[in-house]
Amino acid sequence: MIVAHLDLDAFFAAVEELENPTLRTVPLIVGGDPHGRGVVATCNYVARGFGIHSAMSCAEALRRCPAATFVRPRHSLYRDYSREVWATIREIVPTVEQAGIDEGYLDLEEVAPVFDDARAVAEAVRAVVRSRTRLSCSLGVATSKVVAKVASDRRKPGGLTAVRPGREAAFLAPFPIRLLPGVGPRAEERLHAAGVKTIGQLAALGDDELRAHFRGIVGGQLRNRARGIDPRRLEVSTERISISHEETFAQDIADPERLHDELRRQSERIGEHLRGRGQVARTVTTKLRYPDFAIRTRSSSLPVGTDDATRIGELACGLLDRALRDRPGPLRLVGVGVSGLADHVQLSLPAVV
Repeated sequence: MIVAHLDLDAFFAAVEELENPTLRTVPLIVGGDPHGRGVVATCNYVARGFGIHSAMSCAEALRRCPAATFVRPRHSLYRDYSREVWATIREIVPTVEQAGIDEGYLDLEEVAPVFDDARAVAEAVRAVVRSRTRLSCSLGVATSKVVAKVASDRRKPGGLTAVRPGREAAFLAPFPIRLLPGVGPRAEERLHAAGVKTIGQLAALGDDELRAHFRGIVGGQLRNRARGIDPRRLEVSTERISISHEETFAQDIADPERLHDELRRQSERIGEHLRGRGQVARTVTTKLRYPDFAIRTRSSSLPVGTDDATRIGELACGLLDRALRDRPGPLRLVGVGVSGLADHVQLSLPAVV
């Protein structure tokens, strides 16, 4: 197996910086009320220079950096950007396990069975995500999920670390045991008490020592991971849950009628696709990308699924108008998608006698 772990760098803060570029040069903290009991969700790298990090209390963050700018999380906006990132990644690497809104695993072996080629694919993913979304990501490439996960954190932000086959244990060995996925605070405390402070020391524990610290099979699993052994495959769903089309314009378009025409064309293609698959969709989503790469989506759900392209187009155009009222301006891209797919059920009326 050749797998990459991809992590979007300071994702919430990076989105806020895209939405408001003046935030890029100030200590930015996304989280709760600094004068209450709020917690830091994430912060940009300027703020990290003051020792601020995720899960710290916002009050402590304010104490460390009184000049910090605090913003409340906007989760629906982050989901819009996340969908864009993962759709972009799937164009290059089809098989992905999304582990969260800002991280996931990529099956590189499926598209590049040779390690050096797989590393090149990971480089391409990093570059395309940056060019399409203006977001930075870090990747780790390895022969197992656990090693890839640790590797992705080595060269942040925007770096790539590749661990060649046969080098897994040596790569992991010097790191603190807390960095090994699966080692929580209580396990770390027990191991530290036994003098085990690095992943390499955990990897070297004998069976008797392992049983003294862990019950059941947990100890063996952690020791295997410390040695770079991790048989877990990617957890993916092969079921298609949405259909979408989008168009990036050669020049930004501000004319609503031209944008409506484009959405109607895309809706026709989606309607044909649905009818060809014998499916209907309940939710229609319109996507907008502005010249500054800011993304907006608007969705509407129907009480009953449809495969009618005209109806899908009407909804898509209405959603576009709604989004443009919230933020007017020309667009570099529009798209329409449908989700909530189900098989079409043809209802028949009872015979009249």
